[in-house]
Amino acid sequence: MKKIFKLEDLDCANCAAKMEEKINKIDGVKSASVSFVTQKMTIETDDDIDEIMKKVVKICKKIEPDMSIIM
Repeated sequence: MKKIFKLEDLDCANCAAKMEEKINKIDGVKSASVSFVTQKMTIETDDDIDEIMKKVVKICKKIEPDMSIIM
């Protein structure tokens, strides 16, 4: 399953790269990309997307506390 999420208030391309790197290390994530330019995040997984997203939100809030993920 591949899901695309809109991001709000992602302020930095470096932060997007850090998020992408850490999200790709989550067990069950086949691939992930975070685009500063388009303000979108794409995650591909065969696992429960809700469980994956709990981990993703935690990672993103650590790196960019003011950013929101529109699900």
